[in-house]
Formats: sequence, structure tokens, C-alpha cells
Amino acid sequence: MIKRIFGKKNNKQQQKKKKSEGGNRRFNNGGNEEAGKNSTEKLFQDHRIINGTLSASPSSYELLPSLKNAPFSDKESLFIRKLKMCCVAFDFSDPSKDVRGKEMKEQTLIELVEFVSRSDFELSETAKNEAVRMVSANIFREFHPQLRAEKPVDGVDLDEEEPAADPAWPHLEFVYEFFLRFVTSAELATIDRTFVLKLLDLFDSEDPRERDYLKTILHRVYGKFMPHRPFIRKAINDVFYDFVYESEKHNGVAEFLEVLGSIINGFSLPLKEEHKLFLDRTLMPLHKPKGLATYHQPLSYCVLQFVEKDGKLADIILRRLVKYWPVANSSKQVLFLNEVEEVLEMTQPAEFQRCMVPLFRQISRCLSSLHFQVAERALLLWSNERVENMIKINRKVILPIVFPSLERNARQHWNHAVHGLSLNARRIFQELDPDLFGACRMKFQEDEAREGGIREKRETMWRRVEELAKNRVEL
Repeated sequence: MIKRIFGKKNNKQQQKKKKSEGGNRRFNNGGNEEAGKNSTEKLFQDHRIINGTLSASPSSYELLPSLKNAPFSDKESLFIRKLKMCCVAFDFSDPSKDVRGKEMKEQTLIELVEFVSRSDFELSETAKNEAVRMVSANIFREFHPQLRAEKPVDGVDLDEEEPAADPAWPHLEFVYEFFLRFVTSAELATIDRTFVLKLLDLFDSEDPRERDYLKTILHRVYGKFMPHRPFIRKAINDVFYDFVYESEKHNGVAEFLEVLGSIINGFSLPLKEEHKLFLDRTLMPLHKPKGLATYHQPLSYCVLQFVEKDGKLADIILRRLVKYWPVANSSKQVLFLNEVEEVLEMTQPAEFQRCMVPLFRQISRCLSSLHFQVAERALLLWSNERVENMIKINRKVILPIVFPSLERNARQHWNHAVHGLSLNARRIFQELDPDLFGACRMKFQEDEAREGGIREKRETMWRRVEELAKNRVEL
């Protein structure tokens, strides 16, 4: 990643190097140390503190000597000065404003990234605190107002639009890269709960590049700061609760779930009750929001991790999927059927028998769906060898539930693929247990005849009502 970032800046650096050779820059790698110190003293004369960040006067913003060539005794003090230099806030909404200062800050950030990546220099607590303060001054900010309308525009799919990008991202990228490498290599005591909460708030950024960095950084922080682990999990829970039951709007749900996937993978066995409640009360309700498709893959991975660790949880998961099953959204129904098949592949026979009745009632409704993708996906369960074997073993319970849907599809479903798959599933049951198949067919015919009689009575009653109404009008 660092090579990709530095590659973007090669042309700029070559141009700046030519300028520096002409004497336009006050310092260079082989410059006078004393001159560097004098320049540093002047560096912040025109700076002022605003809300914890520095606002710069571009005329005073000067480059400091190189960390690479600085004496060992001066490295830390120079490192701190450069961190303070990078706390300066610039207005990136106007590209023509403070161009020179922005370029200098960019060069300094690149140097800081290289320093923490390659140096084995042990920093003091003061330097570490300054590093965290620099990162905080840059990344903790208010997001720019969304450019996209809150309500969807007719004929326009907002999900296909390019995500909004922060104009300050060219500098923020270096700050994030610096912090990622810094938190990986240094032991930090200055990251407290307030810092963690602010870090989690940034996951709502619309820029996927920023969320990708945040995901990696949060994983490192979770791994290094064990006392913060329960707090981080609880804070993420709160974000999910607000998303599911209040707003249904958050840009970072998928990234949170990717981090949680690694966390769940590290849970020790047997699972704590706290973790089981997290599955039941936090992860499973995430199937409810209409934007499920944007984060279903990492959510499904988290759920499957629980089944792998404790097979008895399959019953709870399958029952919750039935509870939150979408009624009219066909694309979500297909996602649910995909997840059901993945869970069933790891479900033990005893757990399958506990939930097979409500589960196959729902599957039977999917088989009857007029949307061919839903019906076809439900029928493909019979193509999974493990699922098919469990269906065959429990056919006396399952066949009476799904037979009406299979029979109607085999008779008259409009889609050729669904019609053929229904015939195949029907033939499997007929060859496996002819007696049970015959009994189910007989019951279906009786129910069909009964329904026909009820329908005929209803139609006769309505005809009588129409005749009475007609006679009354004539009178």
C-alpha cells in the first residue's frame, strides 16, 4: 500500500527536487543544522490554536531538516516538530488556496510515514502522545454535507453513483498510513475510550478508502489494547442497534462486520453467554434492514463462524431467519435462501429436526413464489447432497409440507427451469417412498376438492347478492 501511495507523488517530488537544487528551498538533506533550528523557531510564530488544531500562515510554513540525516540525538525533537507541523489545518475545499503549505505538509507526512515504517528508533511517551495528537487533529472532523439527495430520484439508482470523496483525502491518506504503521509498531498508552468512540464515528464516512483504513486500524487497536475489547464490542453493538431500530442509515456496517468476523473467529470455546446474546440480539436483527445486500456477505460469514464453533446455535439461527424473512423483496429472499443452505451444510441432524417444520413451511412458500429466481433458488436446495440427505431422512415430516407447492409447480408454473426442478424433486420423493408420496397426493387432491367446493359456494353466494341488488334497483 505504501508503494502505491508514494508512486502517486514521484513526479511532484522530482519537480520539487529540481527547485531545491536551484536554491529555492531553505533546507536540504545536507543543510546546516543550526540554520534548521533557526527556521524551526520561526515556524510557528504566525500559528494559532483553534479547537485543538493549528491554523497556519503560509508565509511562515517552512520545511524542516530531513529526519533521515539528522543526528541521533536530535531525531526525536525533530520528529515532534514535524508532527506539530502536520497538525496545521488547511482548507481543501479550495484547491487554489495555500498551495505551498499543502505541498510542504504532504512532503512532511510522507517523510513521517517512511520514518515509522523503517526506523527502529524507540520513541518516548511524549513523542507517542504528539503522534496521537497529530492524527486526532487531522482525522477527527465533521463530514462534509452529503451531495446526494436524501430521497431517491425517479429513474436514478443512487447505489450505482460514485461515493462522495473528501477533498482532503490526498493528505488524510498519508495520515491514516502513518497511524496504521505507528499503531502497529509502537506501544501506545494514550488511546483511551474517547479516542475509540471518535474512531468508530468515522466509520460513517462515505469514502470507502477511508473506511478501509479504519477497518484495518480498528483491528490493530482491538488486538493490542485488551482492556478496550469489551468496550469496543459494546460500542459497535450500539451502532448496530441504532442502525436496525432507528435510522437504517450507516455507511460502515460492512466494515464493522468484517472486523467482527476476525474477532468472532478468535472467540474461545465454550462460547460465553455474552457472545451467544450478541448473535441473537445484534447479528440476526441485522437481516431486517432493506439495505441488507450491501453487507450480507460479511454478516453471513459472522453467523457461520458461530455455527462452526457451536453447532447447537444452528437452531436459533434458522428460526431467526424465518422470523425476519422478507415478504415482498425477492432479492432479499434469495440472499436468505443462500444463507439457509450454508447454515444447513453445517447443521447436525438433531438441530435440523428441531427447526425443520417452521423452516420448510417458509421454503414451501418460496417454492410457490411467482418470482422464478426465488422458486428456483429454493428448489436448488435439493441439489445440495447434505441437505438432500437430511430431507430424505425426515421426509415423513417435510414432504407433506412441501408437496402442494411441488405439485402446483409441476402442473403449471410459467418458468421452464422451475417446472423442471419441481418435477425432479417430486420424482425423488416418489421413488424414495411411493406410499408416502401416494398419501400426500391423495390428501392434496382432497384439499383441492374441498377448496374447489368452498370457492364454488362463495361464487354462488356472490351471484345471489348481485341478483338481490339488481332486483332492489329495479323496484
